[in-house]
Amino acid sequence: MKNIFCIALLLLGAVAFKENEPAESWIRINQLGYTPNGIKVAVWCAKTNRLPETAVLIDSSTHEIVYNCKLSAAYGAYGPFTQTVRIDFTGFSKTGKYFIKAGDAISPVFPIDKNVYKGAADFCLRYMRQQRSGFNPFLKDSCHTHDGYTLYGPMPDSTHIDVTGGWHDASDYLQYTTTSANAAYHLLAAYRDFPQVFGDTKQANGLEVANGVADVLDEARWGIDWLLKMNPKDGWLFNQLGDDRDHKGMRIPKEDTNYYGRGLERPVYFCSGKPQVRGKFMNATTGIASTAGKFASSFALASQLYAGSDRAFSERLLYKAKKAFEAGQKQPGVCQTASVRSPYIYAEGNWTDDMELAAAALQMTDSALRYAREEPVTPWLGADSANHYQWYPFVNVGHYELAKQLNGKNREILIDDYRKGIEKVWLKANTNAFFRAIPFIWCSNNLTVAFTTQCYWYRQLTNDDTYDELEQANLDWLFGCNPWGTSMVYGLPAWGDTPEDPHSAFTHLKNYPIDGGLVDGPVYTSIYKSLIGIHLNNADEYETFQSDLAVYHDDYGDYSTNEPTMDGTASLIYLLAAKESDALKDDKERRTGTNTRASQQNRESSNGAFIRGDSSLKEISLVFTGDEWGEGLPVITKILQQQNVKASFFFTGRFYRNQSFQPGIRALHEAQHYLGPHSDAHLLYCDWRKRDSTLIARGDFIYDLNQNLQAMREAGIADASYRYFIPPYEWWNNTIARWCNETGINLFSFTPGTITNADYTWPEMGAAYKSSDTILQRLYRYNETRPGKLNGAVLLIHAGTDPRRTDKFYNRLNELINYLKKEGYSFKRIDHHFSSSGILSSR
Repeated sequence: MKNIFCIALLLLGAVAFKENEPAESWIRINQLGYTPNGIKVAVWCAKTNRLPETAVLIDSSTHEIVYNCKLSAAYGAYGPFTQTVRIDFTGFSKTGKYFIKAGDAISPVFPIDKNVYKGAADFCLRYMRQQRSGFNPFLKDSCHTHDGYTLYGPMPDSTHIDVTGGWHDASDYLQYTTTSANAAYHLLAAYRDFPQVFGDTKQANGLEVANGVADVLDEARWGIDWLLKMNPKDGWLFNQLGDDRDHKGMRIPKEDTNYYGRGLERPVYFCSGKPQVRGKFMNATTGIASTAGKFASSFALASQLYAGSDRAFSERLLYKAKKAFEAGQKQPGVCQTASVRSPYIYAEGNWTDDMELAAAALQMTDSALRYAREEPVTPWLGADSANHYQWYPFVNVGHYELAKQLNGKNREILIDDYRKGIEKVWLKANTNAFFRAIPFIWCSNNLTVAFTTQCYWYRQLTNDDTYDELEQANLDWLFGCNPWGTSMVYGLPAWGDTPEDPHSAFTHLKNYPIDGGLVDGPVYTSIYKSLIGIHLNNADEYETFQSDLAVYHDDYGDYSTNEPTMDGTASLIYLLAAKESDALKDDKERRTGTNTRASQQNRESSNGAFIRGDSSLKEISLVFTGDEWGEGLPVITKILQQQNVKASFFFTGRFYRNQSFQPGIRALHEAQHYLGPHSDAHLLYCDWRKRDSTLIARGDFIYDLNQNLQAMREAGIADASYRYFIPPYEWWNNTIARWCNETGINLFSFTPGTITNADYTWPEMGAAYKSSDTILQRLYRYNETRPGKLNGAVLLIHAGTDPRRTDKFYNRLNELINYLKKEGYSFKRIDHHFSSSGILSSR
């Protein structure tokens, strides 16, 4: 642990703590930092109920306040804390180094910079190279060169087979096909998807000097070559090298002794498809498909990537992939790992996801779809617990790879599966300030990486940013925005609070750094207390932040929370490469004048719909809707013409078909105002009291919209489209938003609190009635008192109202526009309002 929390305190020099008085509040941040155009949120947490009134962003070099952050409502208790609050400073984008002050709490210094993720993926490759078996480039020496002797295979037991190579799984030196194949796939996919972020500084053997091949591809090849040894001939698949007898003692890998009774040979477990046991512990193997599928997918992806540079190798890999897939088809079921001395194994409980990915990688879409239907949503998502590696890999990669190959309904189903899984997590995550709903089981950090990656892939498939903040919160967790305030990656960032005493022989025995290793992460306190052989070697520096919920220790003695894992690190490499690639795209857009993400981050959405444009710009969009009534059209049109203001009009099919309204509609169209749909029959999409309860089917939703468009065309709007759509009653839910997104519609509504939408009310409605004077005064007060004023606001006014309302608000439109112009606002059509905010659908 590196204690960096005093840095900002020294800078300020005016903190309310009394000397030697323990802190009662803290601010947790992503220590890597934040990109200028990305989501930027910290978490204030305290052991008291006193909430901060303000939170400010302070330049660490000038000590000047540069931004007033937005404080969320209090989220209440979480873990060791009595109160927690989210601190949002997304709206600030200037490059520099800063810290946050909220009440008595001051955060560590952190950067805002386009390069915060630069080199992070390559940094984590250091750990992968250090985990190599055979020749180890970190030690510049070889280990495990006698592996190994066979068990459970069709050959006689103890037959020697050469399986030297590959990666050690964690701080022990066992090696598994399941984790190695998953790691290799993620490294290959990282190079395929983000080749521009990886460097070339190493040879294939891991030693210094570039070889013309990206280091990540060299590393993936190291894993693939070992997997080929573990699949030496058709139908021969091996699952595991070594077992838990390895755990007798910590040592540097080349110092292995006769742990298995056969000199330096280690056992190699054949995929027999039946339960395996040495000693008293029996696993629950039912087949081989979980392992065969992983062989097949990694071989198939490698075949694609080597097709241009090594044709013979590519063809060999493709052949091996097909044969491994066939083996999985012949013996469906899970292939678990074996244990001799302890009850701990990789108790994998699913296999159809592995076969789905294999089929997708082999471009066998029909087979992949059949397997995909067997496990639509990864079972651990939204659950509170699971067995160790029960649902592995922790993200269904197959859904992503398959969805990219498909169009239409089948693609939508896969995307919806991803969404359902994310939503299961979100329903729990949104109840705490850390947005945390990943179960604190063994390797919780690996699950966090997997979930964050699923959010990222969902965003890539849909352009839907509904879960962006959830995605970022989970990444932030890994780098310090967690109760312990520590990064979970050794040495990253170099200036941060990161693991220093992990459960690793390299650090414990030799004081070697294990740069880039992702440690297991927090576990439920109940799990920690139940594990065998755990004891802390040193005083717990995080004692203040342990709780009945979960614990994390930076202590060699805690193998449950502080042991690095090879497969978790490989998955993190993919995610960090994705984040660096995102940052590169954002910077390119900024330099070329096409930067949309910054303004995206300044707008607001609710339940999947946009409700505000860019809050950094003094722009307003006037939106008029109509269904039954439209008597205000002549007045509205005349005022807009006199004021030289363009607005947007969204009418129902009934409105467009009304002969008395059609001259006014044509006049609006000729004046180049925006016209769009508002539902054909003004349907109620969801229950007023239970918003999540959708009242219509997807087919009815699409049919109604298309009928609305047809009515527009018949009314003379030849270019009718539904790029933008405001829902009837301005009432929708996440399901409606998802349907809109899937069909290329940009769903939006008015900005809450602006109150102009209340112009439909009439006096007989009692307290709900709002006069035009009331509406104007409240709107003015909103502009004068709210942070951001009316920047980016969408103001909704009705084109006509019930005759029982005689105080027509549209008659005050001229007064409203004059006020807004005096306040410095300009007016945008809805398509220009949101396209300048980066909200245009790419469909």
